[in-house]
Amino acid sequence: MAKVILPACSLSRVYKTKYKSRVGQKSCAALILIEMSFVVMKNAITLLTILILLLSCSKKDQEPFPYANPELPLTIPPGFPALNAMVKENMPTRYGVELGKALFNEKRLSANNTISCASCHKQQNAFADNTIRGTGVYGRAGLRNVPPIQNMAFIKFYNWDGSKLQLEKQALVPIITHEEMNSSILEVIGKLEGDPNYKDLFKNAFGDERITPDRIYRSIAQYEYTLISASSKYDKVKRNEGDTFTDSEARGYKAFKAKCQSCHTTELFTDQSFRNVGFPLNPNTNEAGSGRVTGIPSDYMSFRVPSLRNAEYTAPYGSFGQFPTLKSVLDYFDNGVLTSTNLDPILKNNGSRIPLSEQEKDDIISFIKTLSDTEFAGR
Repeated sequence: MAKVILPACSLSRVYKTKYKSRVGQKSCAALILIEMSFVVMKNAITLLTILILLLSCSKKDQEPFPYANPELPLTIPPGFPALNAMVKENMPTRYGVELGKALFNEKRLSANNTISCASCHKQQNAFADNTIRGTGVYGRAGLRNVPPIQNMAFIKFYNWDGSKLQLEKQALVPIITHEEMNSSILEVIGKLEGDPNYKDLFKNAFGDERITPDRIYRSIAQYEYTLISASSKYDKVKRNEGDTFTDSEARGYKAFKAKCQSCHTTELFTDQSFRNVGFPLNPNTNEAGSGRVTGIPSDYMSFRVPSLRNAEYTAPYGSFGQFPTLKSVLDYFDNGVLTSTNLDPILKNNGSRIPLSEQEKDDIISFIKTLSDTEFAGR
């Protein structure tokens, strides 16, 4: 039978009848107050229990959508440096990479829906292109040559001038740059929110359908972290996998180590430093190299030393495509570079040049071509 909870006034009359015959008036009042307190406490405990159960149900209702999104292993090739710190905070996942690849190829990232990351970063060119300078919306020419996207998980600085230290912060640059995509991240999100395919992709990658700037940046970076090139002929020779250098390649490797390795070192074939090597100047007055970022005069026209991996596929060369071929680069170093107060000491202390014979040039080019990774470039 259900209990009936009486109001306090009714309880008072009940308890007076209960205790009046056994105790005095004052004692009766005290006993009434004590028992009423027990009733109130009992009811409070009951209400608290109900509240806890309700909150528990509510919490279960609000738990995020359970999803299986395993991390993808990033194998560090022999001799490569350690992964950079940000990779460990944004490890590639199965669906994060799938989403990032879709966004990398998404033309709606641009103002007029005509340009994607892949429009300039083409796989057959080691995710660079073969134009002097990048071409954006409405045919606008960019400030610089398009750099390749490879081995980004091991790089400390991004862009020619090192303006970004985290790959996750790089994706916004082309989206908002006037000469590139000329859009905004809010405009991009507005376009993608109505696409059911992206709702599924974001839900798989992050547990719900919300499209946020951070999720866009993180997924694109995850995809780019997986673009590792380490299966060239050079790599196979170094790993004793059956390939051997030709005579010209072997001579080129020897000459390379004597004449080029001061800058193009480690298995990345770059020391990731910023140097002014006296290349012809970009006529665009907005250009100042890393000095554009740091504001330090000694950084004027200093650029990040590019990797030579897949260089065969990434012509033209230089920060704004000054050189059409590898031979023209070596000829320039041989003939003498532009002098300046902040010219790299290696050149400044050697008459502003790197003397090379024609045989050395041919052999060095033969060696550089052993750094071409046909599998990576899809060739």
